[in-house]
Amino acid sequence: MPLDQIGQTLASIYDDLVSEGVPEHLAALVRRVRQTDAETTMPHAADLHVAQARQPRLALVVEDEPEVRALAETLLEETELDVVGCDSAEAALSVLQARGGDVALVFADVRLAGQMDGLQLARAVATLWPRARLVITSGHGVLRPELPTEAVFIAKPWRALDVLLEAERATADPAPPVS
Repeated sequence: MPLDQIGQTLASIYDDLVSEGVPEHLAALVRRVRQTDAETTMPHAADLHVAQARQPRLALVVEDEPEVRALAETLLEETELDVVGCDSAEAALSVLQARGGDVALVFADVRLAGQMDGLQLARAVATLWPRARLVITSGHGVLRPELPTEAVFIAKPWRALDVLLEAERATADPAPPVS
């Protein structure tokens, strides 16, 4: 079976896998397929700049409390990122499926509406969209081993400056290489 068919098959069932946790060998295969697809469809440098100008980078705010989500969205709208708000991990995954390559920052609460929590979302993002900067927040304690190593934790109530600094890092720091 060709590698692109394997990738398409994995993509079609990955929602179920993400909710259960993706084994590392499967995650590595998905990253390899995505990298191969990106390399084969890589536009010329001039085309890439035009494409980036048309598709602004995104900040994804995932928070089930409408007031807190609105506050984070308003704050992040002051950055160069376009902002998309979601009330659940499932809604965030839909955005990531459609525009995952454009997502520079995922700012997610641990407790969310829906079946997945923010930690499951963080693991999925770290595995499938490793170029996105992960910021996890909660008003309850979270143990470091529960977070992906790539994630930053900001306790609630968070300070606006801390959120803006992470947004700046998401846009200024080069994206990590896809392994």
